[in-house]
Amino acid sequence: MKSLSEFREMKKAISDRLLSERQDGKPRIIIGMGTCGIAAGAREILRAVQSQVESRKLDLAISQTGCIGMCQYEPLMDVEMPNGQRITYGGVTAADIPRIISEHVLNGKVVEELAIASYGEGVGNVPSYSELGFFQKQHRLALANCGRIDPESIDEYIANGGYGACVKTLTEMTPEEVIAEVKQAGLRGRGGAGFPTGLKWELTRKTPSDKKYLICNADEGDPGAFMDRSLLEGDPHLVIEGMIIGAYAIGADEGYIYVRAEYPLAIKRLETALTQAREYGFLGENIFGSGFNFDLHIKKGAGAFVCGEETALMASIEGKRGMPRPKPPFPSVSGLWGKPTNINNVETFGNVAHILRGGAEQYRSIGTETSTGTKVFALTGKIANTGLVEVPMGMSLREVIYDIGGGLSAGAELKAVQIGGPSGGCIPVHLLDLPIDYESLQEVGAMMGSGGMVVMDQGTCMVDVARFFLKFTQNESCGKCTPCREGTMRMLEILDRICSGEGEEGDLELLEDLGRHIRETSLCQLGGSAPNPVLSTLHYFRDEYEAHIKEKRCPANVCAGMSAPYQIDTAACVGCGACVRICPTGAISGERRQPHSIDADACVICGACAAKCPVHAIAQGA
Repeated sequence: MKSLSEFREMKKAISDRLLSERQDGKPRIIIGMGTCGIAAGAREILRAVQSQVESRKLDLAISQTGCIGMCQYEPLMDVEMPNGQRITYGGVTAADIPRIISEHVLNGKVVEELAIASYGEGVGNVPSYSELGFFQKQHRLALANCGRIDPESIDEYIANGGYGACVKTLTEMTPEEVIAEVKQAGLRGRGGAGFPTGLKWELTRKTPSDKKYLICNADEGDPGAFMDRSLLEGDPHLVIEGMIIGAYAIGADEGYIYVRAEYPLAIKRLETALTQAREYGFLGENIFGSGFNFDLHIKKGAGAFVCGEETALMASIEGKRGMPRPKPPFPSVSGLWGKPTNINNVETFGNVAHILRGGAEQYRSIGTETSTGTKVFALTGKIANTGLVEVPMGMSLREVIYDIGGGLSAGAELKAVQIGGPSGGCIPVHLLDLPIDYESLQEVGAMMGSGGMVVMDQGTCMVDVARFFLKFTQNESCGKCTPCREGTMRMLEILDRICSGEGEEGDLELLEDLGRHIRETSLCQLGGSAPNPVLSTLHYFRDEYEAHIKEKRCPANVCAGMSAPYQIDTAACVGCGACVRICPTGAISGERRQPHSIDADACVICGACAAKCPVHAIAQGA
């Protein structure tokens, strides 16, 4: 295969074959087998379907897909009938499978009370995906195939437009033209700082060397973040295609995907995809007769958060301890093994093929003038619709939280949104109409980061939140530079004192002073951004800090030592025992069907009993 026309012929043959297979009269069952689906019981669903097929001697096809983003509905299962109708069932159990098989697969009647969405038009009371609030305002580019195709099938990827941009690039464009297109599109790095991708490629391209490297940073370690994992599990070929285009642009013949070992499913699907790409000629020697050689390796990281920093990541690939080094020289000049190296993250590479396929102007039409395209976010915390979303840059936080996320769970009241991972900032409710773009977030003390978005309600203590994230970054510090190693420890000690009721006058000023110095003098961005959660909460929620110090009171009743233990309203208690079974310290006692009581000395104020109580008879005392 040496031309775009030959590729198009191959694509047509693949598409025709897949269409023929789907028109063979067999129903298809597609099970969501991303990590989130598997954790929710997808393997049990698969076994139940296989059992039905064997026991009833059914003639149907079974396949898998990745995460479509609706994590709150996992496990998910689609039924596609020979006429093309495809229905998604959510929250299914193994006990539901016989009914779905009998009514839908064999008799064509959708089980509406279990169905949550339909591809194409709605069916009966089942809405179409386009009618779901979760998807109405999304614009899926990087996630377009996730949850829709089999991630272990290169044919399904090609049939949906995959590798077309790669062939076009290698057969019809020069490296300089590719770089110009990416620069014109305005693509910025999706891993944190938002550096222009095309400029980064250009700098590496212009550095003379006999050897260059391209690296994909898949070392996703932010608490509550799962964007990279879901993309690698759901559409690995998209990332590989973006890397091939990037390697051609900068002149690299070798690349690495640095992915943490805690992502075994992502690694498995990447390995499968790389094997398939080599078999089809997308990787290897003289690709498409262009004279361009490129191949990829997978490097498993050991889970050190600091290895998300590009110089520490390269040290890890080289077999050294993952520790950052001073810059300059930048990787574009001296990177992996001293050679010019370009590093982008998973989502950045996930955008490249779309730019080359549809053109820079089409890509620029999405987002804002300075923040083009889309951004993927992991919605977690006190929100109704947890999961993965992809939205146009410039959309407001309010739209993401309420229109897509469905608002807060259980009618709770919004307090703040933590965005940008453990190094991000906490944005208060009065800034909810803030547009999501690089500059706007930086102006309010936050950052885009990799895309974690944690929604917090009024029951959240912002001092405790700051302490949680600082503790994470302090634990993950490599210890190489003094500001990060010692400074974050001193900040954490102060926060520990404040949360335990031992805060003193002057602590807040000291925290601010330490935070500024750490941010300005740390060797790498781990230390440079570690104080952000503390500084942002001090700015927007200073009254909570002052209540902890001056009144020895936690307004959210979260911090131990300053919070009242939980109590049971004996008049409302029905003696069901649910609280007894969930209490981690055995602080609750009482006879069945009789009012229970809580030992205040043994209560650790975890709140599990109050959350579990079916009659809401448990609350914190005054």
